[in-house]
Amino acid sequence: GNEVLRETRDYISIATTRPETMLGDGAVAVNPRDERYAPIVGKLCEIPVGPKEHRRLIPIITDPYPDPEFGSGAVKITGAHDFNDYEVAKRGGIPMYRLMDTRGAMRDDGAPYTEAADLAMAVAKGERELGEAECDTINLVPDDLRGLDRFEARKRVVEQITSEGLAVMTTGDDERLGKSAADPEGGDKRVPLVEAKKIMQPFGDRSKVVIEPMLTDQWFVDAEKIVGPAIDSVRDGTVQILPEQDKKVYFNWLENIEPWCISRQLWWGHQIPVWYGPDGERFCAENFELAVEAAEEHYLALNEDSALGEALGESILQYDSVSVSALDEADTMAVGTETSGRKFPQSSVSSFMSGGDDGGYADITVYLARDPDVLDTWFSSGLWPIGTLGWPEETDELKKYFPTSVLVTGFDIIFFWVARMMMMQYAVVEKHPFDTVYVHALVRDEKGKKMSKSLGNVLDPLDLVDEYGADAVRFTLASMAAMGRDLKLSTQRIAGYRNFGTKLWNAASYGDFKGTFALPHADAPPAPTLAITKWILGELAKTRQAVDEALEAFRFNDAANALYAFVWGTFCDRYLEFTKPVLDGDDAAQADETRATYAWAFDQCLILLHPFMPFITEELWGMKQRPKMLAHADWPTYGTEMIDAQADQEINWTIQLIDNIRSARQQVNVPASAKVTLATVAADDASRAALSANTALVERIARIGDFTDLAEAPKGALAVTAPGATFAVPVADLIDVAAERGRLEKSLGKLDKELGGLRGRLNNPKFRESAPDEVVEETEAQLAAKEEEHAKISAALANLRDAA
Repeated sequence: GNEVLRETRDYISIATTRPETMLGDGAVAVNPRDERYAPIVGKLCEIPVGPKEHRRLIPIITDPYPDPEFGSGAVKITGAHDFNDYEVAKRGGIPMYRLMDTRGAMRDDGAPYTEAADLAMAVAKGERELGEAECDTINLVPDDLRGLDRFEARKRVVEQITSEGLAVMTTGDDERLGKSAADPEGGDKRVPLVEAKKIMQPFGDRSKVVIEPMLTDQWFVDAEKIVGPAIDSVRDGTVQILPEQDKKVYFNWLENIEPWCISRQLWWGHQIPVWYGPDGERFCAENFELAVEAAEEHYLALNEDSALGEALGESILQYDSVSVSALDEADTMAVGTETSGRKFPQSSVSSFMSGGDDGGYADITVYLARDPDVLDTWFSSGLWPIGTLGWPEETDELKKYFPTSVLVTGFDIIFFWVARMMMMQYAVVEKHPFDTVYVHALVRDEKGKKMSKSLGNVLDPLDLVDEYGADAVRFTLASMAAMGRDLKLSTQRIAGYRNFGTKLWNAASYGDFKGTFALPHADAPPAPTLAITKWILGELAKTRQAVDEALEAFRFNDAANALYAFVWGTFCDRYLEFTKPVLDGDDAAQADETRATYAWAFDQCLILLHPFMPFITEELWGMKQRPKMLAHADWPTYGTEMIDAQADQEINWTIQLIDNIRSARQQVNVPASAKVTLATVAADDASRAALSANTALVERIARIGDFTDLAEAPKGALAVTAPGATFAVPVADLIDVAAERGRLEKSLGKLDKELGGLRGRLNNPKFRESAPDEVVEETEAQLAAKEEEHAKISAALANLRDAA
């Protein structure tokens, strides 16, 4: 549109959260697309702090980093004290002047400010060039600010800028100042614009103070040169990462990798294996002895023109012998050179007169100083797969166990640890460190929230073990470990699996009572003749296959749930009850077979459960004489050869009949102690044969008092079905049919209302969009449970449709 304002300025405005770092600015950057500053790009501007007669000038440059829409669009570049500024400085060739030491105080070393400022001016005008190391020696902190704490220096810098009228000013009622800084009386009073706004800044997790970015000398690995094999091995399937979704994190980090800083200034860790000679020469070696060999070669053959001669103050550069020793720390730590805020011991050289004809020194002792830094923890632990097996020696363990098989780890250290182990093993021994990486989920609370002390929802595993037992906690976590999904842990679920352990213990007690623990240990199953023996062996074989398939696919939850279903539902609830009529019967041969089968099948339950519940299973295993501990037992390999199709069909038919009778009785409140009549209305030959062979089971478990055949179901009878057969259970004499029908109809009406409400919520798009995921999931689970209950009550009403 029309031009409404034109202004001529002799300044460029910048904003900063750390005014003291202006002293080390190397440039002011603006975006190349910002037309406002196009006429002044390449010009010099003055830093508004420091002695007036020695104010530095720095260039105005362009770089994509500044955002034209944020603030003034101009950004000060302090390459030595900001990560983003460092990148801009590298791209633009801007000098990086360090202002602080490792104490967080302004530097007080080096030449006087006037000399340093003159040198920096020459660099800004293009009259001098500085290397990175030389630039680091220049101290641009004015003399009156040297040695001050950074926060105190910050106050002084703001005061100096304001006193000279160089701060951006605003009125006292400016809302950007915040309540504490704004003039309570408002008005036109002019104050410096110091915005009250929250910023992101890092704090040390131990020191609790602000971490100051600062350019320092560090050791780096040029990771880009060694990362290729680590990427390729996952892409071509040599190494599997499960679940697949976690490959994204792995590839994202490796494909965008930057030089890796591997040095740390800590008191603990593996010290970097680098030694320094008196002339600054570095010797990198596995140990001091190898560094000595390298140093001897260096000083004897390669160092005629080095600083060694200067250090001795002699002109003779040929020596009869050189001995290399470790640095005596007590003699040298008091002497140090300040390098990027780090103290390095200065190597000392001792010489001894040998009485040579030339009057020179014949024997020289050279002391080596080791770098005081330690390796980054992730660098050290990155060598874990081989370091634990004796590398760098070619040990038998290394040959046998490397590469390892499966690494189990958390998603939060995929790039910290997994990726580093991969690239380091390839770089060092040229092999992948493991075949598979299984990334486990995060354990959350029962509502899906991350556990936090502040929220008060932390479940301490040690407390859970004390209350419920280690096996219950372990099995709970395994049963919920669905690949790629976080675990929602609740104490109710752990309590349920504690009951599972109790169920297992009760099954052992029953077997002991029936004499199974008196039998000798058997590795092979008994030869089956009875249908229930053939059936339980087949069910065990199916479970073993399901568990193995799940474990091979790292579906630990499927393996745990398959075992839970078999041990509790099939073995303890079904088979244990099926053995009672036989063990209490008169046929000794059948009882002996059943007793031996129970003993062997129970042993297999312990073996299969041992990885999930190691303590209780080992305890129960030890209740009888064994050739070895359960932990050393062989994993079973039996399979389909143990499945008998005919016995499987017969017993499963019997189970379905028993379940349907018990369910029908329960729905209409037939007393549990009452024995009922089971009338066969229609049945094929297979059904009659199955019922005849298992009459004792049906009679005992379903509480049947009499068996009969009828042409049709009488009134007041419950209809019960099984594959190929229809039965009737008369109940008119046992219950008030009319009252039961009324109760069921009332329950059905109540359920209809509840189902309508749940379906309405779930069919509402706003509910699904706004409600938390755990609330939606809980509502869906409630709906499924209510629908199942509705179906059962409807079936019970249908059973009473012809009742009087």
